[in-house]
This record gives sequence, structure tokens and C-alpha cells, in this order.
Amino acid sequence: MPNILIERNGPLTTFIINRPQVRNALDTPTARELGAALLAFDQDPEQKVGVITGAEGTFCAGGDLNEMADAADYIPWAGHPDGPCANLLSKPLIAAVEGYATAGGVGVALRCDIRIAGEGAIFGIFCRRWGVPMSDGTTVRLPRLIGQGRALHMLLTGEPVPAPKALEWGLITEMVPTGSARAAAEEMAIRIAAFPPIAMNSDRTSMYRTFSLDMDDALALETELAEQAKKQEAQSGAQRFRDGEGRHGKF
Repeated sequence: MPNILIERNGPLTTFIINRPQVRNALDTPTARELGAALLAFDQDPEQKVGVITGAEGTFCAGGDLNEMADAADYIPWAGHPDGPCANLLSKPLIAAVEGYATAGGVGVALRCDIRIAGEGAIFGIFCRRWGVPMSDGTTVRLPRLIGQGRALHMLLTGEPVPAPKALEWGLITEMVPTGSARAAAEEMAIRIAAFPPIAMNSDRTSMYRTFSLDMDDALALETELAEQAKKQEAQSGAQRFRDGEGRHGKF
């Protein structure tokens, strides 16, 4: 069986990490395979939204320490240009987390725009015990998402963060019954894919790219990114609104 399973449903692509014998830990070939699959998805005009999940009830246990133990010099796979956490894609990704998302598995989840988790999911920087540093963007993305204090708590203690606490902290945005995270993520992805894509993706890009800019530069970039949507989508959308499509609470 392939280490990365890819399933398509109309505009949705679902990526399934398929190494359940090691709790879906990513060795270097699998990490590169996932990275290449994500780039191919991003370049496919027919695909609009992606979902990342793991096989057999576990999301991802991070880098494969069995491989790392035998390597004289290992590649920091998650932050490597060929890995699954580099580059900002032009399309949304949703993480569907069941079971454990630990170490680099947290990094893969953070690489996504939205995280949905089963109520039994566990997040944690478990590699703290083994002296393995994070090299997947976690030290950058995590404090931006949940705040520096909570991010430091996770990074320094390595303690498990169960799904209810992850929801409270903002690490995930939705908690669903165990076993239903993928279905919930795919249903959300299909809804997102139905929106006019230019405006949605320009808003998404603006949020990421303006994060470190001052206010004037950030507003200027937002205006620049919105221009294509205004030319291609906004007028037709306003006409549909005027013609009654959005009345009576229809979204």
C-alpha cells in the first residue's frame, strides 16, 4: 500500500497518511511524498480544498525516530522545501485529527488552515523527551495560533493536550465525536469549495502575508490582493444578491 493515499471527490482532495504500523510517523520518503502530493494538488485547477488525515485512528506521530536513530545526519523533513510543511499553498487545507497528533504531527496539523478533531484526540510535543527539536514551523505557527504562553507550555513541558483543552486554547476550532473528524472536515471542505474562489483565496493570502507588516503596508497589500476578485467575482456576486439569492437566511 502507498504511504500516502489520495482520494478525490469533485473539488476535494483528501490525503491520508498511511503508516499505521508506526502511528503514521513520517520517514523521509513519506514526508517528501506528502509534500509532492500537496504541491500537485495546489497546481490542479480542478481541486479547490484539501483535507489531511491519518489512517486507522491516528493522525501523525511526527518524524519516524526509527529512521532518525540510524541516520548520521537527518534531514529536518517537515521544514525542508520538499517536505509537507514548507510553502504557503494557494488553496485551503483542513486537518482531520483522530488519535495522536504529536511532535511533527502537530506541525502537519498547524500547516493546515483549519483543524477539526475527534473528542479523543491528543496533541503534544512528545519529542521533547528524546532531544529532537521541532523543524516543521511549529515554533513559528503555534504561538501565533494559541499565544506565546500556551505555546511555551506545550513546547517546554511536552505534556499532552487533549481535544477539549485544544478547543479551549484555539488549537482546534471544532471538536466532533471520535471517528467523525474526517467526515466533518470533508463536509466543511465541500462547503468551502462552493464559494467563489478568487475572493476567498485572496482574503486567505492577505491574512497570512500581512501578519508581520505594519498597518499601512498591510492595508495596501490587502487592496492589491483583492483587485482580481473585484474585477472577476464581486460584481456578479452583487448582482446575485440583488436578484434575491441571499434572502431569507440562505447562505
